Amino acid sequence: MPAHDLALLTQAARAAGEIALRYWQNTPAVWEKGDQGPVTEADIAVNDMLKSTLRAARPSYGWLSEETPDDGARLQCEDVFIIDPIDGTRAFIAGEPYFAHSLAVAHRGEVVAAAVYLPAKDLLFTASHDAPAMLDGIAISATSTRLQDGANILTPKANLLPDFWQGAPPAFQRSFRASLAYRLCLVAEGRHDGMLTFRPTWEWDIAAGALIASKAGARVTDRNGQALRFNNATPQTAGVLAANPALHGEIFGHIKA
Repeated sequence: MPAHDLALLTQAARAAGEIALRYWQNTPAVWEKGDQGPVTEADIAVNDMLKSTLRAARPSYGWLSEETPDDGARLQCEDVFIIDPIDGTRAFIAGEPYFAHSLAVAHRGEVVAAAVYLPAKDLLFTASHDAPAMLDGIAISATSTRLQDGANILTPKANLLPDFWQGAPPAFQRSFRASLAYRLCLVAEGRHDGMLTFRPTWEWDIAAGALIASKAGARVTDRNGQALRFNNATPQTAGVLAANPALHGEIFGHIKA
C-alpha cells in the first residue's frame, strides 16, 4: 500500500543520507561508467544498502536502480522499486550540497510512493498516491506563474538552442541544478516555476520527483506532452516537462515537434 511504502522509502532515504555523508567532501573513489558519467564508492555503498533493506522488506517487488545491472526480471512484477542511489553525482564529487537520494515505488507503471532526500541540506520531499506533496512534513504546491510573469525554468543552457523550438525559445529566466530529482522537487516547492529536459531521461532520475511535482499541482509529461509511465523495458522517457498546467501549455506550444 502507498502509505506503508512511503514510510519504508522515507526511512531508507534517511539511512542512505547517513552513508553518503560519510563520503561527501571526503575524497571518495571515483571512476567512469563508459558514456554514463562518473560513479563513486558512495553510490555503490548506498545502492547496496538500499537493495538489501528494501527488497528484504518487499521481496515480491521488482528492482530498477542506476547502480544495479538490469536483468529484466522487474518487468514481471506489478510493483517495482525505482532507485537512484545518488542523483547529481557530479555535484557530490565537487563537494556541492545539491545531490539527492531518489526512491520510488511504481505499481503497474504508475508511481505511487516517492521520497527525495538531500542529506547535505537535510531536506526530505515526499508524496504518495493518497498523500500530498510535502517538504519535511509540510504541504507544498507549485506556482501559478506564467511566461509573461517572468517564469523561472530549471533547464540546461543547451536546451535554449533553436533546434528545439518553433522559432525563438520562449522568454523565461533560466536556472540549473545538477539533480533532476531535485529540479522536480523545486517545482513542487514553488521555488522555481518549471523544469525541462529534452534528452532521453532515465526513469530512476525522475520517478520520485515526478510524483512529488504532480501531487503539488504541476503537470508532468515527456517532451511530447505524453504522460509518464514507468518500469518500461527500456527505462527511459522522452525528456521531461513539469510546470503548472497553464505554464506547461505555454512552453509546450513552443517546442518543435
